[in-house]
Amino acid sequence: MMRKRKGYPVYPLTAAQKFHFFYLDACPNKAVVNIGTSLTIEVDLEFDLLRKSILKAYERSEAMRLQFAKDKDGVWYQYVVDEVKQEIPFVDFSDQTMEEAEQTMRKWTSVPFEHEDSPMSRMVMIRMPDGFCGVYLLADHLIMDAQSMICFLKDIIELYSSEMYDEIPYPKEMSSYLEQLQKDLAYEAGSKAKEKDEAFFKNLIESSEPIYNGIDGTAKLEMERDRQKNPKLRAAVNVSDSVESDLDIFHLEGEPTKRLMDFCSANHISLTCLLLMGLRTYFQKLNGNDDVSINSAIARRATLKEKKCGGTRIHSFPFRTVIPKETKFIDALFEIRDKQNELFRHANYDPVAYFAYRSSVYKNPRGCTYEPMSLTYQPMTLKEKGLDQLGDIRYKTKWYPNGATTQGMYLTVMHRPEDNGLDFNFEHQIKAVSRKQLEYLYYYLCKIMFKGIENPNLSVGDILKLV
Repeated sequence: MMRKRKGYPVYPLTAAQKFHFFYLDACPNKAVVNIGTSLTIEVDLEFDLLRKSILKAYERSEAMRLQFAKDKDGVWYQYVVDEVKQEIPFVDFSDQTMEEAEQTMRKWTSVPFEHEDSPMSRMVMIRMPDGFCGVYLLADHLIMDAQSMICFLKDIIELYSSEMYDEIPYPKEMSSYLEQLQKDLAYEAGSKAKEKDEAFFKNLIESSEPIYNGIDGTAKLEMERDRQKNPKLRAAVNVSDSVESDLDIFHLEGEPTKRLMDFCSANHISLTCLLLMGLRTYFQKLNGNDDVSINSAIARRATLKEKKCGGTRIHSFPFRTVIPKETKFIDALFEIRDKQNELFRHANYDPVAYFAYRSSVYKNPRGCTYEPMSLTYQPMTLKEKGLDQLGDIRYKTKWYPNGATTQGMYLTVMHRPEDNGLDFNFEHQIKAVSRKQLEYLYYYLCKIMFKGIENPNLSVGDILKLV
């Protein structure tokens, strides 16, 4: 007999959700799992129709109606309610400056959700000082990741547009979150696939121990070695004693971005591979190690159903490469591609279990890690299939930091709507990494990538001489 909550069937959390709860528990600032974003369009919107479209989008998405509760042992579980009872207010910022409007939305983003039996998202309709109109969306990472956020916002625009303009068709249905959830839970319950994935990761972990590379060299590792009185230690503490964070954004123009994208498509590699190559080569340059590990996020949305089911599906694993300086730049990229593909095949495995096993094999001091940062590349944009009929309507998206992070440094690379150029969003602990260090990293990351795509047959060592 299935357990129920308020008449709704309840389900355990997935591995991706447990990962968020895992650091939520550890973090004093509970807004750490908030995602805040605004999407505005250069059109005077009909706000009554927009409100209807938002409510319709909630109706169409099971994941956006997710709620959570704890059992008597303190274990969290989830259930989907029939409707989300919430006001969709309208806020007019037109008599304020852009700074003031954005400051307000940053404030909204730093307010945590009640996690028990309450809606996990909030929406506000907005008119901005520049005349653009649209929505601000705040959601909890437990019900949403970047891809499902884009999917949900796109659904709202398509619902609105199909009402407003005859030539725009009504959008196709979303897929079921609960159906995907049951697949994930069946995998977790001891499937053959899970056994295979576990064996793969255990072998990977046991093969040899990685080494920590710092953003500006080996100082953190040396300090940890001194502190532990262990000159052979290979891990270091990467975070500060404060979770207070900031977001620093660097913009790469449309034209150079296109050069990177063209190179990737000509050589059948993803931009993630090129970014990983650039980052690992930067750490190799500063630390003198051929062996570099970086956490890499995997979206786990290969099928159409996974793409459209909403929820949070990201798993993040350490991505380790050992690339000698004699290796040609292009060969290193192919090696990264093959390794990435191998990781994708096993990516349903629980990252928390991965890190727990690694800690049991290499008994490092508490709080020590091998990875100086995490990388996510977000290829999906709102312009994808379906919205191109809106012609050249200009739109803007903006992310608002929640003010806290449990990681030293997290880089999310996304495309800008205006010119398809890249935005490098560095969220970082203020006390762990400074803006100056990030400027240096970003400068060299770009130099390495561009020198590499211009001279793909040069060795990594020769590229490093050129930058």
